[in-house]
Amino acid sequence: MRRQRRPLSAFSLSFLDIMSCGFGAVVLLFLIIKHQTDVAVAVPPYDLGVELEMLGAELEAARDALAAQHAQNTTDESALAAAAAARDAAQAALGAARSARDGRPSRAAEIARLRASIRQAEIDKRGLEAQIHEKSRAVRRFAGEGNREYLTGIQLGGKRVLILLDSSASMLDERIVNVVRKRNMDEATRRASPKWQQALATVDWISARFPPGSRYQIYTFAERARPALADTAGRWLDVADSARLNAAVAATREVVPNGGSSLERALLVVSELDPPPDNVYLVTDGLPTLGTKPPAHNTIGGEARLRLFERAVTRIPEGIPVNVILLPMEGDPMAPAAYWQIALYTRGAFLSPASDWP
Repeated sequence: MRRQRRPLSAFSLSFLDIMSCGFGAVVLLFLIIKHQTDVAVAVPPYDLGVELEMLGAELEAARDALAAQHAQNTTDESALAAAAAARDAAQAALGAARSARDGRPSRAAEIARLRASIRQAEIDKRGLEAQIHEKSRAVRRFAGEGNREYLTGIQLGGKRVLILLDSSASMLDERIVNVVRKRNMDEATRRASPKWQQALATVDWISARFPPGSRYQIYTFAERARPALADTAGRWLDVADSARLNAAVAATREVVPNGGSSLERALLVVSELDPPPDNVYLVTDGLPTLGTKPPAHNTIGGEARLRLFERAVTRIPEGIPVNVILLPMEGDPMAPAAYWQIALYTRGAFLSPASDWP
């Protein structure tokens, strides 16, 4: 009798499969854990010497940084000390300046002191000028009314000095009507005319300032030009010969103003002297009325006088300064500008003095 088989259950098979898979998973997990444990145990121990070397290097670097910082601090302290010293010095200087300012006189006192110094310098200057004038007056002296040595700007001095003195009738007075009236008076009255006396005093003033060792000549001119000393025409005279110099100045006082005025003849003297002068003083009062030739008419107008002046100027040699002293004259308005041009052209000086000069 055949045994009957039990029927196969799907549930029991699946259970076995599940149990097998679970067991296999447990075994697999055990193997993995065991392998990792073996590998970890096989790792060699860590070398602490390397870490110690690294720590030593870091410590050395920290020490170097500390030393550098200490050096920097020392430098900063030195700079701070220097700054403090400079501050103290500045404060000391400021204190000294304030003390000096407090001890210094006031602004008004300082101005007064400077003015006193200027006044003293002016006094010293006048003293030196007086000494210079005294030296220049070693030959002769000029005595005026009071202290009338005014600053003129005239170039005094020179090795050869020529004075040209206008002695025409116009030198009798400033006004034409008085000139006409005085020219008919006696010689003593004409010589005493204030304008003529001023011209003579001007010559005296210039001659008193001739430099020692120089030479001179004095000419008067009207219709002709003549030396003050008749026997000295065309010759230079020595300033050292005081007797002759005094005689020449005295001779001008014997001249009586008369006739017309020929500036051209006067300036011809400049080129006739040999050697030529290096300084010329022209004392006159207006434009010329004559030339080198006799006039065609008894009267002459302003334009004709100006032409005579322009022709006379051409007689001045180049390089010789002409200093003009122009006395006043009525009715001759073009004279100041014309004679100023002479002074400018020759690099001389121009002076129109007051009635009380010199």
